[in-house]
Amino acid sequence: MNRTAEPAGTPVRRVPSKFRGPFVRWPRTADALLALAMFLATTLLEEGPGDTIVARSVVDLPLPVLLLFTAAGVALYWRRHKPIAVLGVALAAWAPTLGSSYATVSGIVMVALYSVGRHTDDRRWGPLGVAAAAGALTIDGLLLSLPSEETGFGCLIMLGAWYMGRRLRLRSERAAQRALAQAAEARRIAAEERTHIARELHDVVAHRVSMMTVQAGAARMVAAEDPQGALEAMTAVEEAGRQALDELRHLLGVLRPEPERDGLGPQPGLTDLPRLVAQVREAGLDVSLTDDIRASLPARVELSVYRIVQEALTNVLKHSGPHTRAEVRLRHDPCGPGISVDVVDDGKGAALQSVSGTARGTGTGGHGIVGMRERALLLGGTLDAGPRPGGGFRLTAHLPLQAVHGEPA
Repeated sequence: MNRTAEPAGTPVRRVPSKFRGPFVRWPRTADALLALAMFLATTLLEEGPGDTIVARSVVDLPLPVLLLFTAAGVALYWRRHKPIAVLGVALAAWAPTLGSSYATVSGIVMVALYSVGRHTDDRRWGPLGVAAAAGALTIDGLLLSLPSEETGFGCLIMLGAWYMGRRLRLRSERAAQRALAQAAEARRIAAEERTHIARELHDVVAHRVSMMTVQAGAARMVAAEDPQGALEAMTAVEEAGRQALDELRHLLGVLRPEPERDGLGPQPGLTDLPRLVAQVREAGLDVSLTDDIRASLPARVELSVYRIVQEALTNVLKHSGPHTRAEVRLRHDPCGPGISVDVVDDGKGAALQSVSGTARGTGTGGHGIVGMRERALLLGGTLDAGPRPGGGFRLTAHLPLQAVHGEPA
């Protein structure tokens, strides 16, 4: 059970969303502005004396050079969809200007290399593009008699641009894979919990039918001598039949695999909560139970209440440890015909790494908040869980006493 990291698709607490920059929010507009900025920088700036950057006039550019700059800048707009083609256009526009003061397309080439690493998974073109850019820088350095250190530093920048894009792409792919794995795990846990609930409801229905059989047999034996007793027995059979039919409505649609146990005894309910609380106290948790429920509840509701309290207390023991103060409150829901279950802890104990089977009551395993929420949803209810403002944790479940129309059986 894990209340600190819930699978994707079943979030328990709201976390701040990741920062989304302009290239994520408005990719087309951002790419157009980037292409325009790189074109202007390539056209209007050049390297001056002493490694300075100076401005130059557009009228001083030869028309063929201006056309090359324009082609490279316009191609940059498609860097996401066709990064390899954009890199080819940038390198082709750069090559004729090598060794001259017009060899300023290197900035566009650097952005194109980053885009190849970021937006394509082809492992061949990235290294080839870096090698081509390094070769062009080497040729430019030899023609201009630049120091080898300057040329080598430029080659490292080209390599770094591609590598940075590649690392970001791999990180985003891993994040997407984790999200898919978490969603699949959430679906698996939900399906397993539904199957577990179906098994328990199956045993509840079987127990009801067994009671009906015994009561019907008793009515038949005393019908001649005690008609009133037989009538009462048949009334009990009728009531048990209604309850069994009600439980079956909630069982329909849930596939039940092979049973894991042979007994057909009744499942735990509200009367078993004091025993569960006593067992948790023996494990070191300071628990109080307030039960304001006086009316008789359907068996499926009692079973779900017991399992929710059981797993919630196990959660408290696991994540906060012994000496934690916890309160369990059961009451009728003021908002409608249902009940509310509250489990609150102060979170001031010493955390443990494992939980004993004693704290789990019958030893039935669970899946934390995912499983508890699935139980509530199957009854047409809700379950909310999250940290308390003053410390600790709160879990609140609202369970209707009757099936909600449209809810899964």
